[in-house]
Amino acid sequence: MDVRVRGDVPAGPFLGAADLFETECDLELPVYVDVRTDPDERTWAAHYEDYHVLNISRQAATSAMARELIVHELAHMARNEEGHVSHHLKTEEALFLALSGESVERRKVAHCYQIANHMKDIYADDITLAVTPPAKLISFLESELARAVATRSEPSPWPDSRRVTAGSDPEITAVNAAFALGLVERHDVVDRSHRLYDLAHAAADDAPGVDLDAFKRRFRSLGDDPSDSEYRKALVDATRAYVVGDAGGGDVAAD
Repeated sequence: MDVRVRGDVPAGPFLGAADLFETECDLELPVYVDVRTDPDERTWAAHYEDYHVLNISRQAATSAMARELIVHELAHMARNEEGHVSHHLKTEEALFLALSGESVERRKVAHCYQIANHMKDIYADDITLAVTPPAKLISFLESELARAVATRSEPSPWPDSRRVTAGSDPEITAVNAAFALGLVERHDVVDRSHRLYDLAHAAADDAPGVDLDAFKRRFRSLGDDPSDSEYRKALVDATRAYVVGDAGGGDVAAD
């Protein structure tokens, strides 16, 4: 794997992440790493015709989570290269189908993008958890959820794919909690006595309009290799469930 770090940070975490990643996957295209100064930018991947870009803040690149965050973004790149529908279906297409005829607040539209990001993250973390021990990821999910439950500030309008809690809006925090539970249950990496469950139920108590268990099942049960129509329907149904409370996706046509 060709990883080129463009920034004044140690290359060790990037090379270590690449070595771990190559135990299960490889990338055909080179990866350019751009180190950002804004600590709130965290990490995100961009994909181009003949290369990928891993954007990461200096704070994240030098943190205890650096290797795991980098592996996660490499996993997004792998999903992109393999043509996985989760990384190629346009989110706007599904949101148009889901929200046609609805009047939706801007914050809820932003939350729908977060839900779509979570669905992509499920597939990326299927790879992440195949190559890295789960302890750090679980601690990350726990700390982010605890922070969101404890605070009540305005959410960031366009959350990036790695931030589990884009703010502390109670409704999207409950969905974020469902994502965390869905992920750990999908990989059976915690038991039901873990603090994540207490935090998730606290988040759900703050957002009675969000069905925590239903969203958890949505994330946990995503098929490994869905067709375009299957994935589109899953995203449409999740969006409608969040915006209009339609747990079954209603009569929206996903094809």
